[in-house]
Amino acid sequence: MVEASVKKTSVRFNQKLAIFGGTPTFGDKIHVGRPNIGDRLHLLNRINDILDRKWLSNGGKYVQEFESHIAQILGVKHCIATCNGTVALQIAAKAANLTGEVIVPSFTFIATAHALQWLGLTPVFCDIDPHTHTIDPQMVEKLITTDTSAILGVHVWGQPCNVEALSAIAHRHNLKLIFDAAHAFYCSYQGRAIGNFGQAEVLSFHATKFLNTFEGGAVVTNDDELANSIRLMVNFGLAAGYDNAMCIGTNGKMNEVCAAMGLTGLESLDEFITINHRNYKLYQQELEDIPGVRFFPFNESEKGNYQYIVLEIDEKITQISRDRLMQILHAENILARRYFYPGCHQMEPYRSVFPLSQEQLPYTNCLVQRILTLPTGTAITFEDISQICRIIRFVLEHGLSISQKLS
Repeated sequence: MVEASVKKTSVRFNQKLAIFGGTPTFGDKIHVGRPNIGDRLHLLNRINDILDRKWLSNGGKYVQEFESHIAQILGVKHCIATCNGTVALQIAAKAANLTGEVIVPSFTFIATAHALQWLGLTPVFCDIDPHTHTIDPQMVEKLITTDTSAILGVHVWGQPCNVEALSAIAHRHNLKLIFDAAHAFYCSYQGRAIGNFGQAEVLSFHATKFLNTFEGGAVVTNDDELANSIRLMVNFGLAAGYDNAMCIGTNGKMNEVCAAMGLTGLESLDEFITINHRNYKLYQQELEDIPGVRFFPFNESEKGNYQYIVLEIDEKITQISRDRLMQILHAENILARRYFYPGCHQMEPYRSVFPLSQEQLPYTNCLVQRILTLPTGTAITFEDISQICRIIRFVLEHGLSISQKLS
């Protein structure tokens, strides 16, 4: 009788799922990475001031103030704001005089690899530590050749790379060390703010990030000479004055309105952290004990922004794939995402130009099939999270029957 009751319950829930014709749980789509927005009135007051002063770009008051605040928060000597994180990474690599090969994880957003390739550098893809999802220092050392000029580490989910090990390798082989810290603003490593490591670290203030400037980025560094080069390159290579080009540069400047948005967000950092951490703990409570699911844990002894809720789905145990689960959630208007599928090495031009065997990046190839990120941030409520978790738990507890029905 108990088994029959369970089967009837399963059938009822199956029929209620939107993918089987039920009404979606959410009327409006719930995205991963909806923007954290600070005090709207403060933002509009700043924008009105910008319009009144008629200074919209070219290192105005708000860009200078934003750079100063970021540097102070992170405890770094220099912050150079840019129009986006990709341009920031390109300029940092150019200013650091990188050449030849740069070792980089494949488990990252494609912009990390593109920034190198755009400059004529060769990204050499390295595998990751399956527990931290960041570049594996032991594998890095095996990839170093006479053409290697640098290591580009990526702090994924705000989880810092093994900075100490990478720094030792870079020192031992006389390599430059740069970090893509797009996920890691307001995070720390061994009690020290991300932004203080390597020759430079690159931040992203894209709309989906913990702190956004609508669109934007920055390079932070404690290297005076490098900072001077970056400031020139961000502004066409121009020094003081209108016609005094000192080097080849580009137009990578942040504008005043974007800086105003960033300053407004900085006023609400503690609120953003509180909400993100609250969401993280609720998701953890609801999902951590499901067989076949690894809930990515943050080291709460370090400072973190908790901007990403990350699951690993083990299909062998759940008997339903990550992609099937994502399909079901999308039908419910929960737009969960698979990061960073299928890995940079599986995208063009890298797939054709630098073909790699499955054996060369085993952990990356496995992880890109398992990762699922869920909505969080200031735009989601406790009740939203509870509903999302109820659906995930039900689907994974009935993985085989749902998977069979979908097939």
